[in-house]
Amino acid sequence: MASRSHVHEFPLSHGGRRIPAIGMGTAASLPITKQPFLHAIECGYRHFDTASLYESEQPLGEAIAEALSLGLINSREELFITSKLWSTDSHHHLVLPAIQKTLSNLKLEYVDLYLIHCPFSITPGKYEYPPNQEDVLEMDYKGVWTAMEECHKLGLAKSIGVSNFTCKKLEDLLLVATIPPAINQVELNPVWQQHKLREYCKSKNILLEAFSPLGSCGSQWGTNKIVGCNVIGEIAKAKGKSVAQVCLRWVYEQGVVVIVKSFNDERMKENLDIFDWNLSEEELKKIADIPQSRNFIIHVISEIGPFKSLNDLWDGEI
Repeated sequence: MASRSHVHEFPLSHGGRRIPAIGMGTAASLPITKQPFLHAIECGYRHFDTASLYESEQPLGEAIAEALSLGLINSREELFITSKLWSTDSHHHLVLPAIQKTLSNLKLEYVDLYLIHCPFSITPGKYEYPPNQEDVLEMDYKGVWTAMEECHKLGLAKSIGVSNFTCKKLEDLLLVATIPPAINQVELNPVWQQHKLREYCKSKNILLEAFSPLGSCGSQWGTNKIVGCNVIGEIAKAKGKSVAQVCLRWVYEQGVVVIVKSFNDERMKENLDIFDWNLSEEELKKIADIPQSRNFIIHVISEIGPFKSLNDLWDGEI
């Protein structure tokens, strides 16, 4: 099992590096310890996705240190670690201190990937989420991205990228970027397939990474749009696979990195078991015809902020 998670990789646009095709997400509604991450390493996970907002950096760092001391991994280089810049720190002068704090929490010298978490800023020092309407600010793309590029040049982040960016917001960023983003992490699954964004990112050599591959996120946690989807259920039954496995395999076959999140032992292992089988053309066609709807909610729509409507936030990609 241990080999499966890291022999399947996608190339990144930065320095010939590669990213494991499947990673473990670390966001949790309750405080979390190092134990699930340590167990995930034992199961074969080599790619972990954290963020300052998740408050999971410290336990993940503890798990990495223990995995090294136990010999579960031979070196830190065997792992691919992603973290994210939260919007309160999405200001030019705060990016470097933010990544330094992240590295201190993780007890690492660098992260493999550092992402801008969302395409907006929040008044510095205010970590409430959802934020107060008056604290949501338009992001200075040039200032923030220049600081992200500095993190890369200093070796603190081997690659840099973004999350929750639309085609238009990527276009705006690329106008001011010297180093283009390597990754755009977004909601992507069989009920929100992101055709336009996938084509755009492919044309710009930006790799897509899928969070919520099973359709559960934000206030929609536990939504049954995928679990209760007859098309996915029928394919899973016919193949002797779980609904989750079919969804993860579909994402992988689109050339997209997939971030899974389960702290259940059996599901952790099951989520890695997607590489030695494939979906048929007929099955892919059935999935392509599933009605589409976005689940992910970012609570920043207001009359006084930069996003007056969902259309402003998602630039028509809704």
